[in-house]
Amino acid sequence: MKLKNLLQEISTASKVNSETANLIIRGIADSSADVLHGYMFVAINGFNQDGHQFILEAIEKGACLIVGESEISDLTVPYIQVENSRKALGIIANKFYGNPSNQKLMIGITGTNGKTTTSYILKHILESNGKSCSLIGTIQNVINGRVKKSANTTPSSLDLHKLIAESKDEVVIVEVSSHGLSQHRVQGITFDFCLFTNLEHEHLDYHLSMEDYFQTKMLLFDHLKEAGQAIVNTDNHWGKRLAKVLQGKGINVNSIGQSTNNKVRILYFNVKNSTIFLEDGDELNLIFSPMHGIHNMYNTLMAYVSARLVGLSEDSIIESVSNFQGVEGRFEKTKLSNGATIVVDYAHTAEAILNCLTTAKRYGAERVIHIFGFRGDRDQSKRQEMLTVTSGTSDQYILTLDDLNSVPQSEMIEMLDSLNNLYGNERGLIIPDRTLAIKWAIEHSNPDDWIIVTGKGQEIYQQNYRLQTNSDKDTVLYITNKKKHSWSS
Repeated sequence: MKLKNLLQEISTASKVNSETANLIIRGIADSSADVLHGYMFVAINGFNQDGHQFILEAIEKGACLIVGESEISDLTVPYIQVENSRKALGIIANKFYGNPSNQKLMIGITGTNGKTTTSYILKHILESNGKSCSLIGTIQNVINGRVKKSANTTPSSLDLHKLIAESKDEVVIVEVSSHGLSQHRVQGITFDFCLFTNLEHEHLDYHLSMEDYFQTKMLLFDHLKEAGQAIVNTDNHWGKRLAKVLQGKGINVNSIGQSTNNKVRILYFNVKNSTIFLEDGDELNLIFSPMHGIHNMYNTLMAYVSARLVGLSEDSIIESVSNFQGVEGRFEKTKLSNGATIVVDYAHTAEAILNCLTTAKRYGAERVIHIFGFRGDRDQSKRQEMLTVTSGTSDQYILTLDDLNSVPQSEMIEMLDSLNNLYGNERGLIIPDRTLAIKWAIEHSNPDDWIIVTGKGQEIYQQNYRLQTNSDKDTVLYITNKKKHSWSS
């Protein structure tokens, strides 16, 4: 494709001459490792590395043109300076791949908690009713039925456009993180439906405040297509506020909640039976949620409303939901041989942890034993809030290690000691080795106890522990003599 066609919507710092404008671009790369002959290299100033430092390497590998933000001269290939390389990359990728999101039914999901579960329930509903569906998100990317490894919840704008262009499916569901929005990873992508699940204390090591976090999440709705619609859970402060802002902009908002002014009104939840009784216009419907907990009932309802807007009937959606098998690492539970129940969940915010612990209580837990830790180099402001929740809700909690990242293990253990001492709570233990923490809980559990292991979900361990296991679920199987348990959500 000619360069002039890729630059139509980009403001450049200098005029592009006719020879450069007619340059044929054979591919695009934002990493010098991916550059091939005839490629454009877009230099991005990242958090760990500055792509401008790899320009010469990109040229040596065959890059025919460089795009960047810095003032650079004396290169052997043309250089185009732009104000924002990240935004430019999204616009260029959109042009290069032929505006792929305009050729699909696109659904974007944002929120602190529930993005993954909602996306998997919705994918299941759509596919059960004959609609092929791609999914791009936290656990993995599924394109044309093939699974691809996921590095981030929301890929780079270049990878995202490429994945959508590769998809031959009718519908593409994208989990959109606040990092992805602030870093312009959805630049050039437009959505038919955008969902907002909730907003909780999270990522304040990255965002300046909850207000900044909210404003970033709101950016997703700037990517709605002309006739696009919003689906918003208004049973939280931020959802109510978002609905009002979007309605003020003339956007069609499908609000979900318990108040009478919602388009889809929740009449009541039956926690024991995991059912939702709702009013949808003139219709009254009863929906069974196959995953435990009110938080998962909301996730089910978000998927239900999305499927209705896609055009599926209430009956077909309700039937599909009843057959959903759950999501790996999201409230996966199994019975142990002694009659106790163990749950593995990804929860890593205070609200998500509270949902897990209260769900166990509502389902008759005699005691709740909670195992969790904190990630090094991550939002420290939420740690005390998480500990407040577990000390007030669980009967026994065990502080352990999560991903250390770049923080020394000794420093993380010292932090656990310090936090636990704040509460002076005899119910709190510290067992740094995560596998041994799970082992202790299993060995000290009684019939009708619930052991809740949060923070990792399906994720693979990043460091070695005493037991030779690679995930929380794998650890449970190892401790119980590798017997094959029946896991469910």
